Amino acid sequence: MFDKNMVKETMLIAFGSFVVALGVYYFMVPENLATGGVTGLSIVLSNYLPIPVSLTNFVLNILLLLVGFILIGKEFGGKTILSVFFLSFFMSLMEIFHPATKPVTDEILLNLICGIVISSMGLSIVFNQNASTGGTDILAKLFNKYFNLDMGKGLMAADIIVVILAFFTYGIQTGIIGAFGWFLNGIVINYFIDGFSVINEVVIITKHPAEVKKYIFETLDRGVTIYKAEGGYTNESKDIIVTLLERKEYFILKKEMKKIDPESFVIVRTVQEVYGFGFSRF
Repeated sequence: MFDKNMVKETMLIAFGSFVVALGVYYFMVPENLATGGVTGLSIVLSNYLPIPVSLTNFVLNILLLLVGFILIGKEFGGKTILSVFFLSFFMSLMEIFHPATKPVTDEILLNLICGIVISSMGLSIVFNQNASTGGTDILAKLFNKYFNLDMGKGLMAADIIVVILAFFTYGIQTGIIGAFGWFLNGIVINYFIDGFSVINEVVIITKHPAEVKKYIFETLDRGVTIYKAEGGYTNESKDIIVTLLERKEYFILKKEMKKIDPESFVIVRTVQEVYGFGFSRF
C-alpha cells in the first residue's frame, strides 16, 4: 500500500543527507577539518589508508548501525540505514563527478563555519525524521533516549575522541580549529532543531474571549483551554485563554489581537516539545 508519510520521510532523509554531504565534502574534507563523528574519523583515517572518505564512512557506520538496531529500535535503525546510504552515495557522486581538489575559500575558519552551518541544517532535517546520518549521531541518540541529553550535547560528548585524534594527525592549528568546530557544531545543531520543533504556549487575558476563541478555532485550527480567574485588584471574573501555536501561527494571532483587543494581556512561553493531536506523535 502506498504510504504518503513514508515517501515524505524518505525524501526528507535523502535531502537532509545531501545537505550534510555538501557541507562536509566541499568545505571540511579539503581542509582536513575533523570536528567529530564518523565522517570526521573518516577524514582522519584517509591520511593513513588509501580508501575514499565515502567508503570509510560507510563501513564504520555499518558497525554502529548494529548498535542502533539493538538499543534504539527497528524504526530508527531502518531510517538510519537509508540516511547512511544516501550520505555515502551523495559523497561518492561528488568524489566522481566533482571532486574537491581544493577548499571552497582561502580562509580555513570560513570553510569551517560554512561546513558546520550547512551540515547542521541537513542533520536537523534528518533528526526530525527520527533518523540519523549514522556514526556518533547514533551514540548521541542513545544519550538522548537513556540520559535525556539533548542531541547537540550528545554529539559533543560522542565526538571528543575524533577531535583528539585530529590534534595528533594535523597538528595544533588545525586541531584547535577542529575543536572549535566540534563545540560550534553542537550549538548550531540545537539551534536548527529548535527552529523545527519550538512551540509557543500563548496565555491571553482579554475582554473579548469569545472573539479570540472563534479566531483560534476557525482561522488557526487550534484548540484552547479556558481557565476561570478573578482579577486581584478589580475582583472581576475573567476568562484566561491558553493555546499552543507554532511560531508562524503565533505571529498571525499577535497581529489579529491588535484588532480584536489592543488592551489584551498576553504571555508567551517557549515549549520545546508537544505530543498530542495536531502536534508530534509519541
